[in-house]
Amino acid sequence: MQYPNEWTQKEYLQHKAKLEKEGVKVVLIDTILSPIEKANSTTYNPHELKNYPDGSVFVFYCDSGKATLDRLREYKEKFPTMHCISLKGGRGYWRKNMMLLDEDAL
Repeated sequence: MQYPNEWTQKEYLQHKAKLEKEGVKVVLIDTILSPIEKANSTTYNPHELKNYPDGSVFVFYCDSGKATLDRLREYKEKFPTMHCISLKGGRGYWRKNMMLLDEDAL
């Protein structure tokens, strides 16, 4: 799979469901110490993130998505065995009640 620099919330949910069925860990990472309601996220901690299996997908978010997109190169250098992606629109565009229907799955 080719990984883009950004995923929307819908793309994140679709790809997470598909990849986790294939055994790939997909982690939503909070870089601003502000968890998203109804989303299972992990606080950014490089030492702990290095414990995830190689090939895991890290989806970083901030308030607007701009800061994580700007720092994406830094994340990719810090985690060269992982796939690093920015959440488009960040926390501000997250819809807490969005869910996938069967036909939305990839």
